Amino acid sequence: MIVRVLLIEDHQDIAENVGEYLEQHREIVDYAANGVLGLHLAVVNPYDVIVLDLTLPGLDGLAISARLRSSGLRYTPILMLTSRDTLRDKLAGFDAGADDYLTKPFALDELYARLKVLARRAGAMTDRVLSVGELHFDTGTLLVRRRERLIDLTPSVLKLLEALMRASPNVVSRAEAQHAIWGENPPNSDAALRLHIHALRIAIDQGEAVKMLHTVHGIGYRIVEPDH
Repeated sequence: MIVRVLLIEDHQDIAENVGEYLEQHREIVDYAANGVLGLHLAVVNPYDVIVLDLTLPGLDGLAISARLRSSGLRYTPILMLTSRDTLRDKLAGFDAGADDYLTKPFALDELYARLKVLARRAGAMTDRVLSVGELHFDTGTLLVRRRERLIDLTPSVLKLLEALMRASPNVVSRAEAQHAIWGENPPNSDAALRLHIHALRIAIDQGEAVKMLHTVHGIGYRIVEPDH
């Protein structure tokens, strides 16, 4: 399993050492040298693990972790990598949402081992948290977000959204969409399905420059990433 890592670290030497080590192990690494860029990358890209320094320009690590945990990225593991080594610092890190805490100086082998463990644990959440670009749906808590915007949907529209997200970028036929909502007892006309599609389109696309829910005329519907 290839692990995609976001490294948010303002110390260039540490970032280069960690990045080179992970790439030698054929992992994928994105890098941010400040908190603002790091938060942006964490929100718009999918990662298996985030390695996060605490002392950062722009936005500190505790604030980044807290924001991610209150957004749709509730289950992306965070490993805090920092020189802050007191018990109080560690407790603050875990309280902000960290899954692991490693103090500097550190051994690259240990960092890598911890990353692999976090990535394996996160794999168990893959089927639960659905993501299509900036749209996230936690099928356990039923929370839906586009970026950091919380979206409120009825239970039947949630069923429709789940079917569309699981199929993305493929098309869900009208019959498949009806089955997702009503099972073996769909309504006699397409009017009810059109109402559900309309409600979902307003919820996720209204006010957005780029639309994610598309009608494929004569076939059905699909949800795709904004840049698809």
